[in-house]
Amino acid sequence: MQNILSNRAVRLFIILGGFFVTNALVAEFIGVKIFSLEETLGWQPFNWRLFGISGTLQLTAGVVLWPVVFIMTDIINEYYGPRGVRLLSYLTAGLIAYGFVMVYGAIGLAPANWWIGVGEPASIEDMQQSFSAIFGQSNWIIVGSLVAFLIGQILDAAVFHKVRTVTEERRIWLRATISTAVSQLIDSYVVLYIAFGLGPQQWSFNRLFAVGTVNFGYKLTVAILLIPALYLGHFLIDRYLGEALSKQLRKDVVE
Repeated sequence: MQNILSNRAVRLFIILGGFFVTNALVAEFIGVKIFSLEETLGWQPFNWRLFGISGTLQLTAGVVLWPVVFIMTDIINEYYGPRGVRLLSYLTAGLIAYGFVMVYGAIGLAPANWWIGVGEPASIEDMQQSFSAIFGQSNWIIVGSLVAFLIGQILDAAVFHKVRTVTEERRIWLRATISTAVSQLIDSYVVLYIAFGLGPQQWSFNRLFAVGTVNFGYKLTVAILLIPALYLGHFLIDRYLGEALSKQLRKDVVE
């Protein structure tokens, strides 16, 4: 065990994997909150209109962390290839499902009588009801997010690797942007279709396309803005691994 952990490539994979899994898990659980991007940034509402549907930039809180997942996906793909991304994606999906099972188990526990009213000074009349409302996400949303996550990650890994075979060591920004654009284009619509199209809310196709397009536009914009962070990550990892090991890992991925 000591020999394995002394390997810098193994330690790096564990560190990157830890950040990857943690960000994805937290994003899923905080995604129940919907926030106004314009008000958060102090802007006037955009009042967009697409496919006959009007709205403002109201997004789930989870999208704040998903760009970090995009960066981690591209970095892991660069050094450990599609197999590394798929391994962490399957592990993350399983842990997210496990997390929701545990949460639903916690919701089902009989609350202590005194705890139910402990939030009354803060105008929370029933702590059990609030706990259930926040953590008890719809099964359709859970299934939709898990399916979309897996499809998006597998597509991202495949497209990234395909573009890399053409660009080789050049144009990291290009393969990162193209892979994110393709994966998130599919992800943005799949999660909404399963969660709100097939689910009890029965959204119209116009609403699905309108909201999905806005979400995709936000994710792609943030992914592009974070390209400098991607290069910084590569620089720090190359420094940590050393030139020889870094080149060997990237060579092994291509081969």
